[in-house]
Amino acid sequence: MTSDTLHPLQFAYRPNRSTDDAISTTLHTALTHLDKRNTYVRMLFIDYSSAFNTIVPSKLVIKLETLGLDPALCNWVLDFLTGRPQVVRVGNNISSPLILNTGAPQGCVLSPLLYSLFTHDCVATHASNSIIKFADDTTVVGLITNNDETAYREEVRALGVWCQENNLTLNVNKTKEMIVDFRKHQREHPPSHIDGTVVERVASFKFLGIHITDKLNWSTHTDSIVKKAQQRLFNLRRLKKFGLSPKALTNFYRCTIESILAGCITAWYGNCSALNRKALQRVVRSAQRITGGKLPALQDTYTTRCHRKAIKIIKDINHPSHCLFTPLSSRRRGQYRCIKAGTERLKNSFYLKAIRLLNSHH
Repeated sequence: MTSDTLHPLQFAYRPNRSTDDAISTTLHTALTHLDKRNTYVRMLFIDYSSAFNTIVPSKLVIKLETLGLDPALCNWVLDFLTGRPQVVRVGNNISSPLILNTGAPQGCVLSPLLYSLFTHDCVATHASNSIIKFADDTTVVGLITNNDETAYREEVRALGVWCQENNLTLNVNKTKEMIVDFRKHQREHPPSHIDGTVVERVASFKFLGIHITDKLNWSTHTDSIVKKAQQRLFNLRRLKKFGLSPKALTNFYRCTIESILAGCITAWYGNCSALNRKALQRVVRSAQRITGGKLPALQDTYTTRCHRKAIKIIKDINHPSHCLFTPLSSRRRGQYRCIKAGTERLKNSFYLKAIRLLNSHH
């Protein structure tokens, strides 16, 4: 099995892939489409019921063989997942054993990986749709033009059929849909249905750890992480009172506060408002006063990480966004073709920002 045999939009458990990549890809897909006239985007955030527990080993092995895994390894996986006794212990009491022949063992590090391989053939059937996955987090992105939702609705129905064929159950009550429509004259958007049940439409959704809204602004997300970071500033102040060294305080800040402020920062910081950025930077300044040392500004962290991630994508020909970095002629070595953007939203998104950074560094 090689990287190019896996679905390129599965971002979990693969080198040089992360939630940042999944989020940036989703946003770029949406923003590029919204840059055109008379368009909008529907995002369906799928929730599965006990996804890891529903893997059918016999189906999994067939898919592993299709991916090119050694037959001996496939047989080992099949043997590992079938005929497993499971008991429940409460104190000194042990239940009667139950033999399991579906799913992956609870707490097993292989479970998410096996699930990712099991769902590798869950792909979009229409060019105007994308199915973006991070382990069991699955998002259907439908690009709608001239109010024609035929392909999107067929995609949702096809996904339901795929789930039935693969013993997966869609949890409609927890599945949510968000519609991003910036047109001045919008018409009423009909709801989506799964198995006859209406999917709830939401204005915001926590997507792979970040709060994404139907306005594609980041006030909800920044408000959330600023609140969390301020709670941890209290702990930082307490540690200072206990006499911890500036170095120890700085390490605490980086692990518990900066990690919150800068989580997936390449995907969202570029489109933050000035007000959002000031709120974030106030937390950094407060931490700086407590630690007594200089801490990097979030703008610098964002710029550094954008540049570093862009370099990694350029070196990875199997990365789904590798094609966005198109080198210019040999006379302009190290320069990349800029992507046209009609809106500030697209212009300030990760890939366009990264290309400008690369060109300016050169």
